[in-house]
Amino acid sequence: MRYLSDLNIGDEAKVLGFEAERCKDIEFARDLEDRLLEIGFEEGLDVKILHEGPVSRDPIAVRIGQMTIALRRMEADAVKIS
Repeated sequence: MRYLSDLNIGDEAKVLGFEAERCKDIEFARDLEDRLLEIGFEEGLDVKILHEGPVSRDPIAVRIGQMTIALRRMEADAVKIS
């Protein structure tokens, strides 16, 4: 299984779903899937990595649909991709 956090700048993929339990912060993980859906991450949409932060490649900027969104790497680690 591959995750959004595995991609590099310029890589594209399709969202397959979410695995919030991969998040190391238990409290944060409880609402992670709902938050990702609210900001536009839906199964079947194409996603592209646009930019990575200078420290630990965090945060990352992604294009999903027509939106550009910044995600922390631990959030991207919960997004399953093809």
